[in-house]
Amino acid sequence: VDSGFLRSPRGAVKIARAVVAFVTFLCFVASRSGGAYTALALMETVITALFFLLYLLKLDKKMRWLFWPLADLFNSVIAALFLLIVCLFAIIIKTNNGTLAGGVFGLVLLVLCVVDAVLLFQKISLGAPRGRNTPAK
Repeated sequence: VDSGFLRSPRGAVKIARAVVAFVTFLCFVASRSGGAYTALALMETVITALFFLLYLLKLDKKMRWLFWPLADLFNSVIAALFLLIVCLFAIIIKTNNGTLAGGVFGLVLLVLCVVDAVLLFQKISLGAPRGRNTPAK
């Protein structure tokens, strides 16, 4: 278990993303909103939790067949785009207060996705060898 990840800014953002995504999901479920709203919030909760566990248990270092930070970056960017569209529709349509609350929490989640993407982009160095501290000769 990587206890340093829990105290890092990336770990804090992952935890915040998972919590806000779950709250968004609960708002959409309580308001009996359409399937797209609840499906997106649930999917974001599960995917964020899986990436959190991947980094927490250091599985990204063991499963080297995929460059996990880049996959996480793509997830953050695509989630931000979907959240922008779906949550703006939820706020504009506003069938009830639960849908409005879910849309607002979804926009907060959008900001967290962008922050996560920026932190990941800063971590990624595409020119350097992966998993080594010394440069290749």
